[in-house]
Amino acid sequence: MAILKAREPARIMIAIGDKVANRWHLQIAERWIVQYNFYVNDRNWGRMFVRICPYFPFSARICLNQHHWLANRMRENGIRFKQCSNAFLTCSAPDRLQELADSLTPRDLVTCGQKWLTHLTPFFTAREREHAGCQHRLFFSQVEFCDNLIFRRRAALDRLGERLLDANRTIGQPDKITVIFGRKITKHYRGKLQTEIEDMNLPNPVIRSHYGNGFIKQYVRDHLILRTEPASNNVKDYGVNKAVENLPVLRKAMSAINDNYLNVQQDILETFVDRGQLRKLAEPTITSTGKRIPGLKLDHPRQLALMHALVRFAHIAAGNTFTTAELHPVVLEALGYARESYTLASLRYDLSKLRAKGLVAKLPNSRCYQLLPQGYSVCLIFLKLFERVYAPLTAGLLSPINADAHLESQRRSQLDRLYQRVIDDLDTLVRAVGLKAA
Repeated sequence: MAILKAREPARIMIAIGDKVANRWHLQIAERWIVQYNFYVNDRNWGRMFVRICPYFPFSARICLNQHHWLANRMRENGIRFKQCSNAFLTCSAPDRLQELADSLTPRDLVTCGQKWLTHLTPFFTAREREHAGCQHRLFFSQVEFCDNLIFRRRAALDRLGERLLDANRTIGQPDKITVIFGRKITKHYRGKLQTEIEDMNLPNPVIRSHYGNGFIKQYVRDHLILRTEPASNNVKDYGVNKAVENLPVLRKAMSAINDNYLNVQQDILETFVDRGQLRKLAEPTITSTGKRIPGLKLDHPRQLALMHALVRFAHIAAGNTFTTAELHPVVLEALGYARESYTLASLRYDLSKLRAKGLVAKLPNSRCYQLLPQGYSVCLIFLKLFERVYAPLTAGLLSPINADAHLESQRRSQLDRLYQRVIDDLDTLVRAVGLKAA
């Protein structure tokens, strides 16, 4: 496709000696020389390039991209896909795509590399190569391994990116680097240990955490992709030898680095990302007739009592159907109110809030209501959060029992120990994010 030549540094063999005595020896030296870059479109690998040094020992660099290789394999398998740079946005057979990605072997690298090196270094005949055993050996020089998280909406990715930039500044600490790269930091370590946020003036800032001769970086690509990508200029930092035959071991090591990095970020990169549903439940609902119905409150006693009555087993056995007359005594019992303090009209008013949110439905031509499956789940969430998490933790924080501080841990109930662990962890978290008062 193209051949570019450029003056670049290279390690070559030079002759050192005495012309008079005609005594010479070869020595490796660093020199600036003209090198040739061949940009080709390989039948199996797609776009790639080979850089050749025209001086002995004719060193070369081959740059291969497995995304192009995968695209060719999927075309051969009749798989429909959409590729965007080094990512596949859509694929009709994702499981098969993963199988193809895992099927790459060292032989695939060697076959492609030796083919082009034989073509582009015509300094030896076939006989000379066979006689002297002259051929290139292939080693890993620079390696990148990426994980692409594809988003359907740019706005969601932008919000996540802002959280990452704000929270990732502490990831460069030695204890976190040790976890991410799986390598101990000893007193003999020489190298950078920090996380930097680069290119802040560009549309896509890069978060980069360094270790040894490599790093792991994270950035937004093409407005839809969150890419996490470890890269190294010396794979020995990861306990892997450089020969391409070690591809399976290297791939496993770099995949683990990616997983460790994302695990460290798990508080940010959650599967359950808030999309405003809880806030919408708390907001008033405006009906088609213009009537304004208040939203649901997490700590409202009447609402919690109603939810408590709705999730009783008696209603489940009846297909989650009930009448207000059947529900009223149970709500009164949960509230501890007298009948005159909480009338049927009050119950219908509270029930209308759940109906407005689509959690309860009124059966047509009937006085019966039905608790919908989604409504059952939301009622349980509200009850468990308040009764099992918010209320006991608030009591432990605001009105702790003094005698508990002098009680041995093993003599306390398991539930008390678990609540105390949550309180201690919350204190640790508050200090870690800098919210604890001095």
